[in-house]
Amino acid sequence: MLKSIASISVVAAVLSVSAPAAAQDSYPSKPITMIVPFAAGGSSDVIARLVGDEMGRVLGQRIVMENMGGAGGRRP
Repeated sequence: MLKSIASISVVAAVLSVSAPAAAQDSYPSKPITMIVPFAAGGSSDVIARLVGDEMGRVLGQRIVMENMGGAGGRRP
């Protein structure tokens, strides 16, 4: 009797942990934004695009480049 209660509680614990994980989307579900703190067309932009392309291939996710030239790349 005690053995069956223990096994039922173990099964219930496993099912309660695995159910929320199955309902989630794959991470990340939206494109990744890579902020380049310099104007477009410079060497930093070229390097960031090369790194972003490779990172997108490795992660299997789209990488979006956003150039924020001036003010140290701070967002408004």
